[in-house]
Amino acid sequence: MAEVRPAEGPDDPDDPVVLAGRLLEIVNGSWMAQAARVAAELGLADLLAAGPLGVAELAGATGAHEPSLRRLLRALVTIGVCDELDGDEFAVTAMGRLLAADADGSVRDWTRYWGRYLWDEWAQLPHSITTGRAGREVVSGSRNFDALREDPERAAVFNGAMADMTRLSARGIVAGYDFSRFARITDVGGGYGELLAGVLLASPAATGVLLDLPHAVAHARANLEKAGVAQRCELVAGSFFAEVPGGSDAYLLKNVLHDWDDERSASILAACRAAMSASSRLLVIERLMPERMEPVDGHRAMARSDLNMLVAHAAQERTEAEFRRLLDGAGLRVGAVTPVPTGLHVIEAFVVD
Repeated sequence: MAEVRPAEGPDDPDDPVVLAGRLLEIVNGSWMAQAARVAAELGLADLLAAGPLGVAELAGATGAHEPSLRRLLRALVTIGVCDELDGDEFAVTAMGRLLAADADGSVRDWTRYWGRYLWDEWAQLPHSITTGRAGREVVSGSRNFDALREDPERAAVFNGAMADMTRLSARGIVAGYDFSRFARITDVGGGYGELLAGVLLASPAATGVLLDLPHAVAHARANLEKAGVAQRCELVAGSFFAEVPGGSDAYLLKNVLHDWDDERSASILAACRAAMSASSRLLVIERLMPERMEPVDGHRAMARSDLNMLVAHAAQERTEAEFRRLLDGAGLRVGAVTPVPTGLHVIEAFVVD
């Protein structure tokens, strides 16, 4: 008897029309990033923090074209950022409030950085794939973080974006790894000090050192004061390629090595090793790329970050084996790899005699 197969149709997951719809949703989804970016740039979440407002009031406060702003707000409703109310009024949702500057868990600066600066670099992905070079070089003519020295506004948005991301992950890192055994902790390339603040709050007896470039360190003091740990922190303006301050029990490298190729990463690790004593520990905090990719949310996030490192820096996310090779090459041995919430791992390494 012949096998009876169900008719293909809109409910068939393998139907080309269904698959095309899913693919187009992915391809067309970039509009949401730009809508959120404009909401962040206009400060809509801040304006709506006290309660709903009419479109006319919002247009007056932002200087936007009223009919066009209404269209943006209605679009933001469809992605869960705003609610549309009677009387041509709009309110911000709980998720939308995260686009406000001072919200707990704010991602305002990351949204601005992605939509304004990384957007153009991602358009150069074909260049990066065919040459292995960063799209940033094509867009701005600069490499790695050189543009931050030349453009104070971009530096401010970038450092704010990094603070956003670190603020979200710091709680998980502190909850998932015990820092209490370290008396002095240096955060290498620590930006505005978000992670160091979290670590010191969890370790009241410890002191800290924050090392980063001058444009980051200049704004870190206020951040550390707000957290209540500034009196226990030393701020050092400098390059982790040149010298890392000695005398600490632990050296943190959070999401630093993924910004650099193997050669430059080796230079950073060499500077850290030179600062370390026999009892010091280097804590590399990074995502770990899986050995085999699968179509799941976690792997998609890894793929996005990996390609972002490519177009921005000609760098990469790495597997555990790749990190081990880098550390071994720098005379550092991996002692433990600890997963922490938010998808990161703490790779603990020590000096090999």
